[in-house]
Amino acid sequence: MVDGKDDKDKLQEEQKSESEVTQDTEKTAEKSSETKPSDKTDKDSPASSDDDASKKDDSDKEAATASKDDASSAKSAKEEETVTSTGDTSSNDKAEESEAPDVEPTSAMVSDTGEVKTPKSARQAIEPETPPPPPTRSKAVRHPIVVFMNFVITVVLLAVIGIGGVLYYGKQTFIEEGPLKQEKTILVSGGTGLGTIAEILERQNVISDQTIFNYGVQIYRQDTKLKAGEYLFSPGVSMMQVMQILTSGKSILHSVTVPEGYTSYQIHQVLMDNDILMGPLDEIPAEGTLLPETYKFARGTTRKEMVKRMADAHDRAVAEIWDRRAADLPLKTPEELVTLASIVEKETGKASERTRVAGVFINRLNQGIRLQSDPTVIYGIFGGKGKPKDRPIFRSDLDKKTDYNTYQIPGLTPGPIANPGRASLEAVANPSRTKELFFVADGTGGHVFSETLKQHNDNVRRWREIEKQRIEAAKQKETESSEGGDQEQPAE
Repeated sequence: MVDGKDDKDKLQEEQKSESEVTQDTEKTAEKSSETKPSDKTDKDSPASSDDDASKKDDSDKEAATASKDDASSAKSAKEEETVTSTGDTSSNDKAEESEAPDVEPTSAMVSDTGEVKTPKSARQAIEPETPPPPPTRSKAVRHPIVVFMNFVITVVLLAVIGIGGVLYYGKQTFIEEGPLKQEKTILVSGGTGLGTIAEILERQNVISDQTIFNYGVQIYRQDTKLKAGEYLFSPGVSMMQVMQILTSGKSILHSVTVPEGYTSYQIHQVLMDNDILMGPLDEIPAEGTLLPETYKFARGTTRKEMVKRMADAHDRAVAEIWDRRAADLPLKTPEELVTLASIVEKETGKASERTRVAGVFINRLNQGIRLQSDPTVIYGIFGGKGKPKDRPIFRSDLDKKTDYNTYQIPGLTPGPIANPGRASLEAVANPSRTKELFFVADGTGGHVFSETLKQHNDNVRRWREIEKQRIEAAKQKETESSEGGDQEQPAE
């Protein structure tokens, strides 16, 4: 531990040494100034005076430099004595250190060239040194192969960065909102390639860039999954959504409705009149083999495909209903079920009457009574084309023998007279349990049912009056002459 008194003595000695150095410097300066007057008096010869003046200036500079060096050396010596004297506890130790012999320079004080380094002052120690020059490039770095490899690596890195930027831009464009402003329908025909589809979509303003769409679909590996059809695209749909719509196959669905009770000829006409269905339909399907319903289809569906769908739907419905039929029906095959259902279908248009009409025919078959159904008479005469609406059924029609006239033949007709719907098939498979054997039209689109012949005849007379009124109203609209004899009266 350093004593405070020793520190004070040390400080006084330092101040005393500095004052002595200052006094030595002043004395040196005075000596140099005393020599100047003698120099000035010696002006007899100009040349010698000039030489003397230059010598004086040189001696003055040397004296000033020497004084500065003495001062700095004294100050450095004091600083070294101060540093080395830290921790000393007596002034006697300082005296011994000042009288110590000169120290041989160590390896740390010798430079690489063998010169002895001069100890630095505190200010010189903190000043930055001049940095060494940079090392020269190795010959291996300047080798052509190394230069070429550096070039290749740079090109590859730039290419990777460029490709990454392109992919990022393409992905953002692929998923962002598209340019479409309002709904648009696009038809994609079968066999159309991805490139053609992309071109159509861009031309119709559904997508903004067919190239990005083309590559995007391929990157997602959906190029072989695009389906033909008619598609509806909403405003602002993105390329990603367009791809999903085209691969889902959820195209716009159109519909065709076949009314229940239509003959195969009439169904053929419906399909041929539809301008969305494609392809010919040369043959009229067999009667009673199609199921009347409303069918959905995409643009591009052929008429033959639609007929097959109707036939398949018919077969499934008949098989399902036949399995659920009543056990005591006088019907032996599913075809007989369809035949009787077609007669029921043509007899009534009211859903509430179907099971009741079916029950009357089942009762007649069970009792061996002829069905006496007017629609069978019409089909036997006009076939699938049907009777003109303004033509009534005459007595001669009922007496005319045909394969389908159930006034003349027992039991069922040889085959269906129309294509019955599911409801009529269900009605025949599970008819109403009644004793009714007769029914006749009531003039309102329905029928009046009866169990006895007397009740039925009364109902027929009422119907005849209604029918006469209709015929008279039709005659007023006709412009045909009455030539050719008396017109035949309608049948009951």
